[in-house]
Amino acid sequence: MTQTRLFKTDTQTIAYEVAGNGPPLLLLHGFPQTRAMWRPLLPALAERFTVVTADLRGYGESSKPARTADMSFRLMAQDMVDLMSSLGHARFHAAGHDRGARTVHRLALDHPRSVLSLVVMDIVPTEHLLTHMTTEIAKAYYHWLFLAQPHPFPETMIAHDPDAYFERCLLGFGKATLSDFDPNLLEKYRAAWRDPDSIRAMCDDYRAAIEVDWADDRADLTRKVVCPSLVLYGKDGAMAHLLDVPATWKDRLADMQHRAIDGGHFFPDQSPRQTAEEILGFLNAD
Repeated sequence: MTQTRLFKTDTQTIAYEVAGNGPPLLLLHGFPQTRAMWRPLLPALAERFTVVTADLRGYGESSKPARTADMSFRLMAQDMVDLMSSLGHARFHAAGHDRGARTVHRLALDHPRSVLSLVVMDIVPTEHLLTHMTTEIAKAYYHWLFLAQPHPFPETMIAHDPDAYFERCLLGFGKATLSDFDPNLLEKYRAAWRDPDSIRAMCDDYRAAIEVDWADDRADLTRKVVCPSLVLYGKDGAMAHLLDVPATWKDRLADMQHRAIDGGHFFPDQSPRQTAEEILGFLNAD
């Protein structure tokens, strides 16, 4: 197990770990997890890459911004560019799941010279999801609208029983059971999401998606990510059932590959070996 390190930006503190040796690879988790989600994949990835796993601002052991606007993907991406630069990595591979995938997508748009390749896992573009929200999508991904409600309504509801709410999130976006998640990692997630500041920050993440990120993405509709990109998604996930996931990325990624992985939204937990193999195959072919 690697040691937790802390990196201080101008306004935030980012918790991260480093493992392995080789070209730099940044891995970012999503909601409602932490950087611990990558541990099942690390043995394979760290054999060939210097792997940096970090908690997004607002999550895990990273600091919790006080303002909704400070939870934007643009600012999350800047955190990671600054972190990687501090480690001597001016250019690096970037991969993310869920909110982490939205962060690395924004990172590749804002900092194209920094990103050697991009992997986004089980998301469609933020602008596409919000602009083309259907009844079926809203039902499956209701949390986008619930968490974005004004403070303190969702925070109060969640704080009544954080484990019940967030565990339901782990099970609700595709075919998954709690047994799909490593018990030790589940305990780390529970410790993180029981923190009232974490609950507030995660709600602010979804508020910022509607109030800040949506406009940022609309302004960039004519721009494409130019580096080689891989879209991974769960075969049984809600997005795969409701949308043609690769098609939503076709006009946004100039050099795109795509693969479906066994499992639902949390396929990295359900199929860690297959996920690692797909990432390695893509990166080694690049």
